[in-house]
Amino acid sequence: MASAVPAEQQIEGSPKQVTGDSFIRLHLRKLSPYQPILPFEVLSTRLGRKPEDIIKLDANENPYGPPPRLGRKPEDIIKLDANENPYGPPPEVVEALGTIRFPYVYPDPETRRLRAALAEDSGLESDYILAGCGADELIDLIMRCVLDPGDKIVDCPPTFTMYEFDAAVNGALVIKVPRLPDFSLDVSGIAEVVKEEMPKCIFLTSPNNPDGSIIDDEDLLKILSMPILVVLDEAYIEFSGLKSRMDWVKKHENLIVLRTFSKRAGLAGLRVGYGAFPLSIIQYLWRAKQPYNVSVTAEISACAALSNPNYLEKVKNSLVQERERLFSLLKKVPYLKPFPSYSNFILCEVTSGKDAKRLKEELAQMGVMIRHYNNKELKGYVRVSVGKPEHTDALMQCLKLLQ
Repeated sequence: MASAVPAEQQIEGSPKQVTGDSFIRLHLRKLSPYQPILPFEVLSTRLGRKPEDIIKLDANENPYGPPPRLGRKPEDIIKLDANENPYGPPPEVVEALGTIRFPYVYPDPETRRLRAALAEDSGLESDYILAGCGADELIDLIMRCVLDPGDKIVDCPPTFTMYEFDAAVNGALVIKVPRLPDFSLDVSGIAEVVKEEMPKCIFLTSPNNPDGSIIDDEDLLKILSMPILVVLDEAYIEFSGLKSRMDWVKKHENLIVLRTFSKRAGLAGLRVGYGAFPLSIIQYLWRAKQPYNVSVTAEISACAALSNPNYLEKVKNSLVQERERLFSLLKKVPYLKPFPSYSNFILCEVTSGKDAKRLKEELAQMGVMIRHYNNKELKGYVRVSVGKPEHTDALMQCLKLLQ
């Protein structure tokens, strides 16, 4: 039986040898993979250190526990390099996971229990809310529903790199409007691009990752007045002290607001996010999403986390307080210029002739992990996630040794 051969490989009836990648869409063959934060197992192998001897300050995961030199258990490892919540979820989450009765049954495809809890938490009716396997899934889902190959999106770097990555996966073109030197949006530049390039959507983050700046109402309203779909990512909104714009979707047909449980509730490993959508848009996302996209464990955990708002508030306040202390201490480091942040991380420019990549590597050898950037907009910068006070102390001791 003859094997099928792509038309591009057929030459006068004599097919070339078939290779697997010949079946892959051309733009994906040229796509560079997304570079995620490395897990402890990989880091410990590369550094020649035990996992319990590594302090991770580059992913914003749970950093609490004594310094590694005190012999911590693996579950107490400090990890501050991906903007996770260092305190972990409320105790109700662990208790709820231990009482799962029907793990062999598919989850509710409409996540009704979680959406009802989110409606109570946010004050926005559940009809406007859609949950996903992390906000990342919703970003991709929005693009799949909105973008045809060749359509354009607006990106405002430096910002969350998944917008550009998912656009490439979906065959879209990215029009970049770089942020101003203080990391605020170039609203006039966005308006010019919208007029000339006619892009379909723009992705905005507030607070922005990696600098922690926020978008004020005036600028957001100006962008919403443009003929473009605005996707506002509020992954870090809890640390800003500002009110979410979720309820704005009832007034603005071109606004989507995304949220996550990864930062607020310490559920990064369980992958659960959600979004608020105008009713005219959400009906189509319901049609296109995977039917069982939120797992049983994710929904149970998210609902359990929402049942303890006092814990969530306490953790948030602790992180905000530690952020301010960390910022004050980083300002005293002669080779660092930290930027004020409304999030759970602080971006720093590496100055005084020091090399940012080498600084990250030297800290890694000392067991402290921070985030370093190679892209054009952030060359010479590092990002430090906010951990517990003892994590800040360990970091500052290492930075002092490198002066």
